[in-house]
Amino acid sequence: MGTEAAAQVSQETAPARTPAQKTAALRKLLVLQLVFELALPLGGYYGLRAAGVSQWAALAIGSLLALPWLVHGMVKRRRVEVMAVFTLTLMVVGALMSMVTGDPRTLLVRDSWLAALAGFWVLGTLLTRRPFMMTMAQAIVVAKIGETGWREWEARWETEAPFRRAIRVITAVWGTVLTLDAGVRVVLACTAPVDLVPTLSTVQWLVVLAGLLVFHNRYITRHGLKV
Repeated sequence: MGTEAAAQVSQETAPARTPAQKTAALRKLLVLQLVFELALPLGGYYGLRAAGVSQWAALAIGSLLALPWLVHGMVKRRRVEVMAVFTLTLMVVGALMSMVTGDPRTLLVRDSWLAALAGFWVLGTLLTRRPFMMTMAQAIVVAKIGETGWREWEARWETEAPFRRAIRVITAVWGTVLTLDAGVRVVLACTAPVDLVPTLSTVQWLVVLAGLLVFHNRYITRHGLKV
């Protein structure tokens, strides 16, 4: 029996996870994402600035520090994930765009427009067969209840109209908020001191994210989407 087949059998025969185990798995996933996708780039920027690196170089290098983590995730799970590919694409495009100018403020505005692009992309997925939240949910559902649980959860999309409507509502809310957040980032990038922008943008994003997560948790609980 091959390694993948054995792993699948093992997952299918494993006992269901307890609520405490689900919470622990989700907490671990969120902590890793915060560390490698938020804290590491921000810490890298200020660390490089303290070492005397220019604002432009620190911003460009700091934005790429999450790259190994995203690649590692795809290699570890042995599948190409849409969200990881999208994030990697934004990073690569951003790095290429940063070569056009050495102005750090232009680089900050570039990041804001890339965030806007992410918001528009989320809204655009409402027109597709798989809205953003179905893609986003996969890593969380797999972390909490495994691949078998994900297949059962995903099957609801095919059979339950209320489930599809709820997923589209959540996707619309996330896309709208992300787009508006990007607009605020542009204002910050154009007006605030350059060395303060990464901190201000991070604090703003954490506040926005906290609000989104509160709404998200209440909505999925009310509509039976919580795993």
